[in-house]
Amino acid sequence: MGAVQRQGMAALITLMSLALAAGLALWLPWGIAGTAGLGAFCILMWASGAVPEHLTGLIFFAVAILSGLAVPDVVLGGFSSSTFWLLFGGMVMAASIRFTGLGRRLAPLLGRLTGQSLGGIVATIVAVGVVLSFVLPSSMGRIALLLPVVAALADHLGYTQGRPGRMAMLMAATFGACLPAYAILPANLPNMILAGSAESLWQYHIGYFDYLWLHFPVLGALKAALLVVVILRLYPDQPPGRPEQHEAPSAMSRAEIALLVVILAMLGLWLTDALHHISPGWIALAGAVICLWPGAGLTGPKCLNEEIGYGTLFFVAAIMGLGAVIATSGLGEWIVGQASRLIGLAPGQPLRSTLALGAIATLVALVTNQPGVPLVMTPGAGHLAEVTGLPLATVLMTQALAFSNVMLPFQAPPLIMAAQTGNLPMREMTRICLILFGLTLLVLTPLDLVWWWCLGMFPLS
Repeated sequence: MGAVQRQGMAALITLMSLALAAGLALWLPWGIAGTAGLGAFCILMWASGAVPEHLTGLIFFAVAILSGLAVPDVVLGGFSSSTFWLLFGGMVMAASIRFTGLGRRLAPLLGRLTGQSLGGIVATIVAVGVVLSFVLPSSMGRIALLLPVVAALADHLGYTQGRPGRMAMLMAATFGACLPAYAILPANLPNMILAGSAESLWQYHIGYFDYLWLHFPVLGALKAALLVVVILRLYPDQPPGRPEQHEAPSAMSRAEIALLVVILAMLGLWLTDALHHISPGWIALAGAVICLWPGAGLTGPKCLNEEIGYGTLFFVAAIMGLGAVIATSGLGEWIVGQASRLIGLAPGQPLRSTLALGAIATLVALVTNQPGVPLVMTPGAGHLAEVTGLPLATVLMTQALAFSNVMLPFQAPPLIMAAQTGNLPMREMTRICLILFGLTLLVLTPLDLVWWWCLGMFPLS
């Protein structure tokens, strides 16, 4: 898209958003109408790429505060979020892994697990991402650790910049560490928000193994397998070259040892968060401070100025702020209410009601983001259970059908982080998201509902 086309697209999106806000304001409160217009503006701008993502985020901050749609604490709440600082810490950690050379050292170790084909390599990387999901509580943390190592592995195997095989490996690391993890309770932010809000609002406790048994067979394991197939079809390449080992690897440097100690300490604290209750974001921030400390030798002197993508940080903070504004303005509840009336939810139609609730949650995910689904849907779960006649557990779990199926990268902050740290083209990430979104709707969702029926989540009549 050329500069003139981008300017025209930006102008068209602005006019459409203003028209939407003005039209809705005729019969809805300004808080809902204005938020709808601003939300449409941000989503269309991010999806089209008419202007840089961070610029759209800055426009959101300015308009939301100046127009009085929400107080600054809500609009700028993303900056105080643990997720924001987990992203920042992950960026610093990735820069440190590159600077010290630890990624190049770990790459051959990962390479020994792969086969002699690109398919074996991609499958192994996705499997490693899934395994890490059981021990690391954040997709951002997993991506921050895995992506630099996989990039070094691609160099090790001869997949240089521009090779489809390199893109396949990086996409496998990104999506493998993120998408299947939605089926593992503490592995992604939306899962944890759902569990916490269900217990606080409805006194419904979601057990770890209950959640895993319900979601992982289809939305975890089968989705991981589907991801491997999609990536290999999109990025075919020749088998990797195996470099000869002419000499034994050198001893680890002081910086590599120090960074490895920091990483292991962070992993230990992440794994024991149930004991100390320190959020993963603050642990990542502490690790970043250590890596940035002058004289530590873990990052370059210009790391903050040249290697940290502040545009991505503003972008992610804006995404979280938009979700918060939508939730507090009442727009989310209005969308759920309108969708419910349009679909005509009623008791005695369990399969139809389950599909409809999944569709409503998917719409909410597109309007807000993946973490916004439980924030908007959970408060109304009791009413939806009464209207549909479905068990409360079934109503709550339909949210996982939505936030596990990412249609566009901007809906999932970990994918945005991966695009920044791995220098991945947003167009390619969007292509994978759209393909997986369609395949999930057509293939995995029906299979998942059959599995739910086998587990007694809803009767046939």
